[in-house]
Amino acid sequence: MKRQSSLYPIGAAFLALWTGQALAAQAKIDLRPGQIASLGIRTAMAESATDYLLATLPAVIAPPPNARVAVAATFPGTVQQTLAVEGEMVKKGQALAVIASREVMQESAGLAQARAKLAVAESNAARQRRLGAEGIVAGARVDEAEAELAQAKADAAAKAAILAAVGAEGGTYTLRAPIDGVVASAHIETGHPVDTANAPFVVDAVGSHEIEAQVPERLVGKIAPGMRVTVGALEAKVTSVGSVIQADTRSAALKARIAPNSGAVAGRTVLANVFAPAPAGAVRLPKAALTDLNGAPVVFVQTGGDFLVRPVTTAGAGGAEIVILSGVAPGEAVVTAGLSELKSIALAK
Repeated sequence: MKRQSSLYPIGAAFLALWTGQALAAQAKIDLRPGQIASLGIRTAMAESATDYLLATLPAVIAPPPNARVAVAATFPGTVQQTLAVEGEMVKKGQALAVIASREVMQESAGLAQARAKLAVAESNAARQRRLGAEGIVAGARVDEAEAELAQAKADAAAKAAILAAVGAEGGTYTLRAPIDGVVASAHIETGHPVDTANAPFVVDAVGSHEIEAQVPERLVGKIAPGMRVTVGALEAKVTSVGSVIQADTRSAALKARIAPNSGAVAGRTVLANVFAPAPAGAVRLPKAALTDLNGAPVVFVQTGGDFLVRPVTTAGAGGAEIVILSGVAPGEAVVTAGLSELKSIALAK
């Protein structure tokens, strides 16, 4: 009975606090400097918090759309020389491999024929223009010659563009990097055949990786674009969150863009921490500052030689820190060591 009566005032104080009544009901502990030192009490200053940990989600690092580019063989042929290996950094337009191809030889021959036909068409068109000007041939003949010339020009230009695009030279052409990035895969060997159905190289853009995760149904609507995401030391921002719940997983897709030049590696499975904006007045404290009395989360706030029991509302914890949404103001000194001793004194009052 004596123990119940000694605890009752503390319980009543917490009931008053949780129902919004005056803070005068807080437990107050008076200690002299020597007692503070002997109890090993240490404090940390509450700092304003801009966000708090809302969720930790299993995720994978992946390149965003258009950041992974497959370099396919334009013409079938045989690998004459490889110039890049997997993991190598490459610049846009850099040569990756030289391919010997019979089709390139045929295209080159076709270009030579097209240019020969173009020369004939130019000569014929010039002649028809002169004859037309002298009234020897009808205007329709001139128009016909001009049309044939235009067709010959277009045919030769198209063939020349194809060969120029692949870097054709004689009977070979060159595979080149389409973007600045890193060679993610290189399935190619000198002397082996290649065809247009496969991509000998895959290049990932540097600094353009994304975090892909699934948001559980209970969090859909609470995570929004712009929120901060961390994966270890990597920083990212949420770019999109699906609004449709997938029937099989009861979750929605989330994507976050990682800061450029982060050193992220596509394909890694990671844990992504998603942070939500903290309300005004929220503070960040060492996790060690939080304890409980009678089942309620509290901290001890020091004011001079006095220590006040403060009920608090907490948000997510990240690492060694925790965010307090209410109960502590920025700049207040909060106990981080000696909590057990203070709890014993508070419960004995």
